[in-house]
Amino acid sequence: MSESKNGLSYAQAGVDIDAGNALVDAIKPAAKATTRPGVMAGLGGFGALFDLKAAGYQDPILVAATDGVGTKLRIAIDTDHLDTIGIDLVAMCVNDLVCQGAEPLFFLDYFATGKLDVPAATRIITGIAEGCRLSGCALIGGETAEMPGMYEAKDFDLAGFAVGAMERGADLPAGVGLGDVLLGLSSDGIHSNGYSLVRKVVELAGLGWDAPSPFGSASLGQDLLAPTRLYVKPALSAIRAGGVHALAHITGGGLTENLPRVLPEGLGAEIDLASWRMPAVFGWLASEGGLDQAEMLKTFNAGIGMVLVVDADQADALTELLRDAGEQVHRLGHVSEGAGIRYSGRLA
Repeated sequence: MSESKNGLSYAQAGVDIDAGNALVDAIKPAAKATTRPGVMAGLGGFGALFDLKAAGYQDPILVAATDGVGTKLRIAIDTDHLDTIGIDLVAMCVNDLVCQGAEPLFFLDYFATGKLDVPAATRIITGIAEGCRLSGCALIGGETAEMPGMYEAKDFDLAGFAVGAMERGADLPAGVGLGDVLLGLSSDGIHSNGYSLVRKVVELAGLGWDAPSPFGSASLGQDLLAPTRLYVKPALSAIRAGGVHALAHITGGGLTENLPRVLPEGLGAEIDLASWRMPAVFGWLASEGGLDQAEMLKTFNAGIGMVLVVDADQADALTELLRDAGEQVHRLGHVSEGAGIRYSGRLA
């Protein structure tokens, strides 16, 4: 090729390939720490390999899920609190997988930014690896995209892709019936949904992210970034114990929209809102934003991050199992005739 009169390089256009390579090297130890049976290679290939037979499956069905973190990212970026947002990304995917009865096996991430900051990206992806480790799945690949002109320098976006497996015939929901008991597992706060409304409430309150939290012990920004709880291991233990007919991950749409997704046609649920207490953040949001109960139940998890629909005869044993696994368990109500969710009592 002839000499270019401008002498431009890709780096001068805003994309630093060397920084991308440095990031891969930086995250390799974190990814390696997530290795589990079935992983066949480390990072760096054009594709990631996984051996289902080595993972212990005889006649597996694959289950896949993808998700992001939404506008919670805006708070993480603006406060530079980046270490747990990756846990959110993993949780939003793997908590969905377990609702199908599947064990999460491996995870891939997509990280896009305007200018690759290797230390910041390492913090983010190390959080992803920690989420994988806590949920028993392997971080076996991903993609980093430096896209000048698409994002402001410090802005970034995340997407996650999880694949799980179950033996044929073990998929959920299955066998949900009249009188089944609803066991709710406590959330760790807002998790990763409703943050456009959260940010609007904070704006109306006139508070900065560094203001003392009105409902916690840290800054407002830090308390709002509490990561999504990972329910995978306790939920799998409950499924394997028997008596679990369905699980519902309570994300966008709240209890009102998510629980009906696992109930058969013609069946609904009776829920006593006095059977648990909301974390303080929800009370503050409701008060500061003037949010009524119906809005809270349709936008946020309101303190219940996962619901198990279980056989009434095994509800007590499963409650004990889940509590032994570290979960706060609440007996919310039961499956009833007639579609829809019917609430009694008041959120507190």
